[in-house]
Amino acid sequence: MFRTPLTAFRSLAIAEAISWTLLILGLVIRALFDLPVAVTIGGGIHGFVFLCYGATAVLVAWNNRWPLVPTVCAVGAAVIPYATIPTEIVLRRRGRLAGSWRTEASDDPRDARALDRLLRWFVNRPIVLAVILAVGIVAAYTALLVIGPPGRA
Repeated sequence: MFRTPLTAFRSLAIAEAISWTLLILGLVIRALFDLPVAVTIGGGIHGFVFLCYGATAVLVAWNNRWPLVPTVCAVGAAVIPYATIPTEIVLRRRGRLAGSWRTEASDDPRDARALDRLLRWFVNRPIVLAVILAVGIVAAYTALLVIGPPGRA
């Protein structure tokens, strides 16, 4: 499914925008029908997708060797409703999402670095990468659930 960094980033950018819609619908339903469970459901889905998008943005930034500013902008786009879609468009047009996963070392001297070797190891083992990301995301999600939703006293 995520054969390239572009498909991974685009899929999660769209999912993040959809999750914003679910959260906003939950807020509207709570206000109109006094059903707080709607926000619980929409907010839960949004929170999980938010973390998945952030992890994907960092992974793609690492793979494509983005500087700090585009990386922070890509991750930060998830905080603004629907901003992940225009962010994906801008990154794609600027060539930041071009290319494939770095599965083999090239002549680039940066490929000899430990972090680049680690990335290649993970990219060559997508199931291991998916499991580690899933465990990390679920752990972060659980910790955030324990802390509670934003704005709650």
